[in-house]
Amino acid sequence: MLRTFGDSRGFRKVLVGLLTGIAVVAIAIDSADARRRRHKRHRSYNPPYAAIVVDGNSGEVLHSAKAGAKRQPASLTKIMTLYLLFERLEKGQLKLDSRLEVSKRASRQPPIKLGLKPGQTIKVEDAILGLVTRSANDVAVAIAEAIAGDEKDFAKLMTRKARALGMADTVYKNASGLPNRNHFTTARDQARLARAIQDRFPKYYRYFSRRSFTFRGDTIRNSNELLGSVRGVDGIKTGSSSASGYNLVASMKRDDRYLVAVVFGAKSSSRRNQLMRNLLTAYVKRASTKRTTPLIAEMPVSDNEPVTVAIANRRRGVTPVPAKPIGSTIVTRRARRRGPATTASVTGKLRSRHPIRPIAVKTIKVKLSRVKTASVIPPLSTMPVISLTRNEQTIQPTTKRAPVPTPTAASNSASRGIRVASAGPASIPAITVKAVSRSVQDSDAAPHKRTGWMIQVGAFAAERDAKDRLRSAKSKARHFLSSADPFTETVAKDNKTFYRARFAGFDKREARAACKYLKRKDFACIALKN
Repeated sequence: MLRTFGDSRGFRKVLVGLLTGIAVVAIAIDSADARRRRHKRHRSYNPPYAAIVVDGNSGEVLHSAKAGAKRQPASLTKIMTLYLLFERLEKGQLKLDSRLEVSKRASRQPPIKLGLKPGQTIKVEDAILGLVTRSANDVAVAIAEAIAGDEKDFAKLMTRKARALGMADTVYKNASGLPNRNHFTTARDQARLARAIQDRFPKYYRYFSRRSFTFRGDTIRNSNELLGSVRGVDGIKTGSSSASGYNLVASMKRDDRYLVAVVFGAKSSSRRNQLMRNLLTAYVKRASTKRTTPLIAEMPVSDNEPVTVAIANRRRGVTPVPAKPIGSTIVTRRARRRGPATTASVTGKLRSRHPIRPIAVKTIKVKLSRVKTASVIPPLSTMPVISLTRNEQTIQPTTKRAPVPTPTAASNSASRGIRVASAGPASIPAITVKAVSRSVQDSDAAPHKRTGWMIQVGAFAAERDAKDRLRSAKSKARHFLSSADPFTETVAKDNKTFYRARFAGFDKREARAACKYLKRKDFACIALKN
């Protein structure tokens, strides 16, 4: 009996060991098989690649690989969503503690999201961090609806803003970057947007450097793993989808050098991060240490799309409250729910932009002969005014005064094709006169009318920068611009004066060809019909 029991126990041990061995072998085979399948899938997954590295100080493109090819941005879309939100914050139409209402549609967005419920609200600052860290789709839609009434209208605002920034190859169809075949961008355009959002909103750009965000007790880490692991990286955004692959826009500031780089179409997040590390490391030593390129300024675009909550609400039969700065007031999508006593308009009306007739900004100096009177500058009411025609400038007095003979001035001006009428009685030094742009609403004819098509290669805060851009563009595209007419044009926007850099003298085909060539040379360019 004892022997039988012992034999039975030994047999069981052998059996258990045998079965364990079989299980281990089976698991090993399954694991190896799974690895082979994953490796096969990884090898067959080839999203379209594109990349660019731009020196933010000089504007020079240091590296480019299919930078102008159309790509799906995925959650890089949210950079533009935040650009429009920062714009409202800057104007005082929203505050960081303002609350955004979450609609049923926003709550139903597919993951990734914060899990917001219909009727809940979220602070603007939390919404910003929710986009930067988790890239939450429900938050993106809540922002879109607060600013434009619905996501479709907001996408139109996004595309319009892209045009204003010179992003000619970008179209937005939603606020989050969910797949849509008509929703696309380029690496070049995303690099431009990354530079523009830093130039325009340095106060709010700092949110892109946040490595984590705590929301309702849950700590969310930023998906941009280069933050804290690559010296100098301060943002800005990741994005991924099956169609686009793994994308990243990164900004680096190191030792007075400033790089903006974009990677599209990596096969994995780790591969994306390694590609970006390699690019930043390879080109940072080639970057300039001094800022020489101007800030990226917005160019006027036509007012074809609704731009305010008021317009969006009118289509829904809602009577909006006049725009005012918002404190802790809940921003509702449909004002009728609570009435005007507890709601506020989100955006207010933006300034309208009217196309400006192109007039060359030229400086002329006219010396009037001195007479023996007190050497003072006369009052404004007696200063000469300038009436300009196409080929000549005529100075006429604004008041009827006794004419003062000025034979020298008249004879000197005649040789230059300038007719000088009688001037005021005072001794007037050399006068510098600048022709200014006129709105299309002016009833007078443009002093220097240009017909056909023209191109614009930038808008700058200083006229000198605009002229430098004209010279630079001409040197890069002599074949297209050798016979073109370069000029600068002033335009006032938000109490600031900008100088447009433009070339005239094209037909439609020539203008578009010139712009296409300049964009390949990383010049912002837009073709316009006079």
